[in-house]
Amino acid sequence: MANLKELRRRIKSVSSTARVTKAMQMIAAAKMRKAQQKVVDGRPYSEKIHSILSHLNFVNYNDEDFELSIHENLTGSKELCLMITPDRGLCGALVSNITRVAISNSENVEEDVVFITIGKKASSLIVRLGKNLKAQFGVSDMPEIQETLAVSKLVMDELKTGQYRSVSMIYSEFISTSIQKPVKKNLIPVEISEDEKEIPLDYIFEPDIEKLLNTLIPRYIEMEIYHGVLEATASEHSARMVSMQNATDNANELLDDLTLELNKARQQVITSELLDLVGGMIAQEG
Repeated sequence: MANLKELRRRIKSVSSTARVTKAMQMIAAAKMRKAQQKVVDGRPYSEKIHSILSHLNFVNYNDEDFELSIHENLTGSKELCLMITPDRGLCGALVSNITRVAISNSENVEEDVVFITIGKKASSLIVRLGKNLKAQFGVSDMPEIQETLAVSKLVMDELKTGQYRSVSMIYSEFISTSIQKPVKKNLIPVEISEDEKEIPLDYIFEPDIEKLLNTLIPRYIEMEIYHGVLEATASEHSARMVSMQNATDNANELLDDLTLELNKARQQVITSELLDLVGGMIAQEG
């Protein structure tokens, strides 16, 4: 059994750790609520603009006389991949789950993958693996769309070079407070949903499809990247809150165990002293 001094030192250390993790849990919880609300508010717009482009894409595929401008420069062999991770750890398995998706994606032997990263964890991973890192960016804990416009512009500029055949995005999708799902989402070419194939094609577009696409595609890229950052931010704060809550609970459990052990040790010391005292009194009486 450890001595009293060592037990008191460990209790003080664990108690200090519990206070820190509790504070981090409360901070993450406050940020999580705001981030979750921004994700929920942004999803309808993101889904709608994707639906519009998906429908225009389907119309284009059924029109032999029209070449969709979004595909004009998709003649290269590379894949441009945007990877979004937190700047810091202490959020459970969130970063490692995203890392597994990124590593699996970068090991594709059929094409070269060029990475753009948001978050220090992503950039450090890509550098450590020796992969092709085009650029790295950072955002705040509560990102606004102005913070991601530079990323969107770089993606659009890279597409115009004709080096790439697709653009994808790896991030953590927010499902619930306890569930965050790492996903790889294809941004370009725009995927055609099954629902679009049921829509009749006898539309008159005003202005024409080409002008619509030239206007919508940049907005689509901007919104998808921004919404991906929002999903990743909500996932980060949720995962950190749960992780810090678990750490606090574990620290409190350990604190209870150490306190019980301390009480047993003190009782043993007191009992030993009483036995020594009683033994001494009996010896004097004898």
